[in-house]
Amino acid sequence: MRLFDVAVAAAALLSAGADAQGIPKLPLPKSCSGVSNFRYQYTLASGWSAMKIAGGLKQVRTVIWDPAGNMLVAESSRGISVHTFGADGCINSTKMLISGNQLNHGLALTPDGQTLYASGETAVYSWGYNSATRAISNQKTLIKGISSGIHFTRTLSVVPQQPNLLLVQVGSNANLDMAAAQPSTGRAMIKIFDTSKAPSSGYNYNTEGEVFAYGLRNTIGFVTDPSSVYWGVENSGDDFSRTENGQRKDIHQNNPAEELNNLGNPLTTRNAWYGYPTCFAVWDPSSFSGLKTGSNFVVSPTSSSNDATCNSNKAIPPRLSFQAHSAPIWNTFDTDAKNMYVAFHGSWNRQPATGFKVVQIPFQKLADGSYDPVAAADSQTGYRDIFSAPNPGSCTANGLTMSNCFRLTAAAWDPAGRGLFVGSDNSAEGEIYILTPPA
Repeated sequence: MRLFDVAVAAAALLSAGADAQGIPKLPLPKSCSGVSNFRYQYTLASGWSAMKIAGGLKQVRTVIWDPAGNMLVAESSRGISVHTFGADGCINSTKMLISGNQLNHGLALTPDGQTLYASGETAVYSWGYNSATRAISNQKTLIKGISSGIHFTRTLSVVPQQPNLLLVQVGSNANLDMAAAQPSTGRAMIKIFDTSKAPSSGYNYNTEGEVFAYGLRNTIGFVTDPSSVYWGVENSGDDFSRTENGQRKDIHQNNPAEELNNLGNPLTTRNAWYGYPTCFAVWDPSSFSGLKTGSNFVVSPTSSSNDATCNSNKAIPPRLSFQAHSAPIWNTFDTDAKNMYVAFHGSWNRQPATGFKVVQIPFQKLADGSYDPVAAADSQTGYRDIFSAPNPGSCTANGLTMSNCFRLTAAAWDPAGRGLFVGSDNSAEGEIYILTPPA
């Protein structure tokens, strides 16, 4: 029996005026017929605008575009929906491309648009895809045997410069998963799989593929810059206390920091270690002696495992840090990589709450052609809010998707030129917004 019921639709006619990439430029509508108002209140940075482009969805997790400009959306526990746009910039047709409650987050498409990947908790699947007809074929199980745990989403990314390579992320199976220090567990890591050499029965995640990076508690979002380097946003630990000289101190309100990590180029990087479950990043230095924001620390220092050992080139430190418990869940660059945008899902482990916003991180292109944040690694002001709940401290987080505020996900830049698409997976209503920067 097939895991999913597949819907096949007739071809869509594309409007004229395509840009150099073949995707038509579209206007930004002021409103769209049949789309309700924003379910939750919001504030915007000066010059930015926001509109709701879609509602009535189920737990929006990932948004991508095919070569024809159609929008594919991963809706957790529902499947993959596909949406076409009219000349007015609004959605003019929607259908379920793949229906299956095993699918919960990951979604990726090869640059030629011909192979689609999606993930559930324990497996990754592939299909042939036709953007003209918005139809799929030839379902396969590409990767199986992925461990279950408290982090059940598996983010996927096709390596642009070598599209036969697929990155697959798995988080830890506990808040402090000590066994994940060993890459053989297949947890708290990102692996690389060569899809052109996949066994007919699929790869086993734990025993096959190559380790790109590990020691990553839950790097849900990662994206490549124009120099082919990936940048990941890391959800760090909860409920932490630190024990020094027999004295236990609660540090969980403002530590450990969430992280922005330079993960390297997947064509050349292997086995990069980012510290988990031993080393964590400082956000608030007042709880530590001699450490700065972004420095690594250990929860219970000993003579053989301490802050100094973490910071002596053993664990790769974050390039930039975020307020503890913000829960960064997706990141993307704008078209010229002058800025990265990060969607913060929002906290449950902090009072007052934090997150529930999209932030902008200024980037720069260095003389050697690499890209890097403008802010120093120890900065607490290396990013600014552009879209947020009016009072994040009052937002609730009852479970992963329940809240009295939006739960932001799925940040992706629009190839049709309308702005930054951002999703919300609040269980009350799945929504997609367009955030447009100042002209």
